[in-house]
Amino acid sequence: MYLVFGVLTTVVNWTVYILLILSDRADVTLANGIAWFLAVLFAFATNKRFVFDSRSWKAPVLLYEFFAFFGARILSGVVEIFLPSLLMEIGLNQEVLGIKGFMAKLAASVIVIVLNYIFSKLFIFRKKPL
Repeated sequence: MYLVFGVLTTVVNWTVYILLILSDRADVTLANGIAWFLAVLFAFATNKRFVFDSRSWKAPVLLYEFFAFFGARILSGVVEIFLPSLLMEIGLNQEVLGIKGFMAKLAASVIVIVLNYIFSKLFIFRKKPL
């Protein structure tokens, strides 16, 4: 389920981004920011309900999960931004299909997916009450 909703989250991100760009109402940075926010909001709701089966809607639980989820996504976003360059510096700089740094980007993406799952499973949507 985590992978299914991960793909759907990516679809939300790209759809919002494309619609904003095509509407001429936002530049690339603003469109990307709005698309990221809405995608993470979608990911939070679907991960809470369908992936990790967190059923509490009590304010303290919901607020903790919401802010912890966004915080974790911000942290993993920083990793996703900087890790490919670091990996390329240490030798994972193979070009694939003419795309410089493809293997580093792929490795960073896998690491981010694993990090997001660990954050969600162990810290955000844990079964123990707060």
